Amino acid sequence: MLGGGGLVAANVYASATEGGWGGQSGPDATGQVKSAGMATIDCPDVGTRLTNVPDGARADVDRELAELDRQTADAYQQLQASAQALSENPHAADDSVMNPLEEKRSATIERIAVAIDRVGDRPEGLESLAACALLPGQAGTGGETGGTGQATATASASPGAGQGQDGAGQAGAGQGGNGPVASDYADITAVQPNAPQPAQQADASRGSFTSDCGVNANGLRNSDNVIVAPGVSNGAHHFHDYVGNQSNNAFASDDDLAKADTSCVDKGDKSTYYWPVLRLQNGKQERDAGSPGGGTEGNAGQIVTPKQVTLTFVGNPRSKVTAMPRLLRIITGDAKAFVNGPANANASWSCTGYEDRQLKDKYPLCPSGSDVVRTFRFQSCWDGRNTDSANHRTHVAFAGPDGSCPEGFRAIPQLVQRIVYDVAAPSVEDGGRTVPLFAVDSFPEQLHKPVTDHGDFINVFDDSLMGQMVDCINSGRTCGPGGDGGGASASPSAGTGTGSGSGGTADPGDGASATPAPSVSNPSELPRTDATTTPAHTTKHSAPSKQDDQSKQGTHDTARPTKQGGQSTEGAQTAPAKAGKAHSSAPSRSAAPSASEAGEIGQPTQSPAPGSGQTTPPPAQSEPQAVHGGLAETGANLWPAGLGTLLALSGLVMLIRAKRLRY
Repeated sequence: MLGGGGLVAANVYASATEGGWGGQSGPDATGQVKSAGMATIDCPDVGTRLTNVPDGARADVDRELAELDRQTADAYQQLQASAQALSENPHAADDSVMNPLEEKRSATIERIAVAIDRVGDRPEGLESLAACALLPGQAGTGGETGGTGQATATASASPGAGQGQDGAGQAGAGQGGNGPVASDYADITAVQPNAPQPAQQADASRGSFTSDCGVNANGLRNSDNVIVAPGVSNGAHHFHDYVGNQSNNAFASDDDLAKADTSCVDKGDKSTYYWPVLRLQNGKQERDAGSPGGGTEGNAGQIVTPKQVTLTFVGNPRSKVTAMPRLLRIITGDAKAFVNGPANANASWSCTGYEDRQLKDKYPLCPSGSDVVRTFRFQSCWDGRNTDSANHRTHVAFAGPDGSCPEGFRAIPQLVQRIVYDVAAPSVEDGGRTVPLFAVDSFPEQLHKPVTDHGDFINVFDDSLMGQMVDCINSGRTCGPGGDGGGASASPSAGTGTGSGSGGTADPGDGASATPAPSVSNPSELPRTDATTTPAHTTKHSAPSKQDDQSKQGTHDTARPTKQGGQSTEGAQTAPAKAGKAHSSAPSRSAAPSASEAGEIGQPTQSPAPGSGQTTPPPAQSEPQAVHGGLAETGANLWPAGLGTLLALSGLVMLIRAKRLRY
């Protein structure tokens, strides 16, 4: 009886507390990496220093820069694997991790210098960028380090935002302790309006052009970055959502992009639009759980397909715009802003109905009935010569507060990318146990910080359609879905620009809905099970119910989106039902995530067949894992408890019979 009871108790305790919420290190049974929860590797960004790389050296330099990122990711995994030993002797990391990393970086940086020297002037001072710093985290902060970028990357209403050093309420935050933490979230209703519109001058280009390219319902995703690391598999070290061009991977040439299919309604727009995926940190095992860029680099949990994506090109408040050059590449934001600092950060987070309030280094906690919004306002000034630059930044620039471009630059249509998600406000006070945290994918050392959010764009518009865009914007018309200008997209879904048949009306002129769009520079539909009634927490969020077990996925060739509950879903997925978010003061009806809308994770190690316009997905499979933390959600793992119960009952029966025989 004692043995059986002990087995019950031990298994119940283990099942209720498993899942890595306390910051354990090493991979768990699902292939998800658990952070050491103790340090961040801060390496100088060599790419930002290379502002003048000759064309003849560009390919070699891009490849070596990607190698530097791989070295940092490998070192971060070494820290995770040796977390216990390093917690006893932190200086052991110098010999086992940091010194070898510096040696590898030094050799790679030398190859960069040699490559440039062969065709131009050797850059000076690069060797000083080889050494990296190991920034220790604070206990109980889930891996929070307050890296070099955090001291100044603050633009939200709460004091000390982005510092992440208070340690209060941080314990258990983040899946496996690798971030984010409670201080990375802010109640949007407590933020003051901070996004005024710039004044329109006499020669302003007041029109807009919207392209409807869907929400990535077919799940085209991979961890490549064809702009920053062309020809390098897993060059991003985190997964991206793609809409528009369907040949997006590291190996896509300009010709591949030009010949590809597109998800845009107007087939004249073959541009590629991509951004880091948003995940629920709910323990769900996605297809990339054991893959580079996914679970092996700390990006774990259920990928959320956007509810709505609006792609709007707007004008300049003081002048007319000129056409973008074909194959122009623009990156907005900085994927490494947590350690690089905020110089290139351009994240904007908000909630529907509150988009005059933008958060730069916080995820928003939205009230009931409001959805999470990511907004990217891209650079809108072009140097008139180059479609890219060595650091992928200096060929474009942001306009000044009055709309003026730097000397030598000209105004081009500004892409405003607005992405909406139907996700409940997480229960940050318990580290997401009750309602899971959400966060963007990131490089391992960036700890899923919201300030690292970024977007990428490659212009593959037909010349004629680009001409229509410029004419619409300069003449003050509204073109695209629901517009008044005609001659653009022929989408029947007026005002949404989403291809999802959902969501309110988005004004193409400002890229927002119902509220003024931000003028500040930048920032899946979730299947739900039946609702349950639970008390709300102090910050607005809802409690999850038990997740579905399976969500069978097809391939790109066979799965076709279907309309279910007003949302685009894929293949044989469970039909979603609209979920509310609980109010802070009273119980409310809420709904929880069910099986994942994983979609098809692209294979970054393979290039598409010539002319196919498709990436080849891996074999369809889905192995959901129960949400961590609650006993009701760990039943599948409680079989030892059942065995212990049986043993205890058997012992009780034997005891009773023995007592009867005795008397």
